[in-house]
Amino acid sequence: MYKTIMTPELESQLNRNESLNIIDVRDVWEFESGHIKGALNIPLGELADQYTKLSKDKMYHIICLTGQRSQEASRFLSAQGFQVVNVMGGMSIYKGAMSQ
Repeated sequence: MYKTIMTPELESQLNRNESLNIIDVRDVWEFESGHIKGALNIPLGELADQYTKLSKDKMYHIICLTGQRSQEASRFLSAQGFQVVNVMGGMSIYKGAMSQ
């Protein structure tokens, strides 16, 4: 089971300088065109091979462009025992600071 929030709630958490572990599951080229500072890029297609590098002691906020890939990733990670929050709306409506 995982929690779902909307992108504006994530932005509020970031604006409060909350320490978040963000995983962006978009493809590399999407990530490189702009992403949330500090986000880790694990494309959805690589998640099944990469998830063992993550810590089950942390909570992860999962984001993509709109929320579809992040929902699939959240479902997968949750089934593996990770604490995850799916960010619906994704980067398509994100208005906060971005890195490239």
